[in-house]
Amino acid sequence: MAGLRVLIMLFAVWFVGPTHASQQFERNGLAIEGYDPVAYFTERKPVKGAPEFRTEFQGATFQFASADHRDRFAADPEQFAPQYGGYCAYGTAKGYKAKIDPEVFTVVQGKLYLNYSDAVQTRWLSDIPGYIQQADANWPEVQKQTRVRE
Repeated sequence: MAGLRVLIMLFAVWFVGPTHASQQFERNGLAIEGYDPVAYFTERKPVKGAPEFRTEFQGATFQFASADHRDRFAADPEQFAPQYGGYCAYGTAKGYKAKIDPEVFTVVQGKLYLNYSDAVQTRWLSDIPGYIQQADANWPEVQKQTRVRE
């Protein structure tokens, strides 16, 4: 009987998932696939973070290239965290969650937007203000979705 209870509990965890899921898109346990969110602003390019410089935000683990970047993020994570939970901004504008390529980004009016691919970013760049408006309107519903488009 105890074995059956353990099996049921394991199934429930597998089926339902963790109760404290991150609000940020993560791959391999890292937001932005381990890239430093502050570097997008300071270096104007994607820079890999290091395991020794980490912090948590919205249930996700972010990595940084330096202690200074980690501390700047920790002081004001909303300033540096990617928009729409780090999911593809174009996908959010279209009404769904999609994974990202951390090397495909734009910074617009002090906010970081990530995209799925170069081809998707080309579409995103054709009407950034319109897509931001659509994504902002869609995000409250999109963030509830459990499926992420690969």
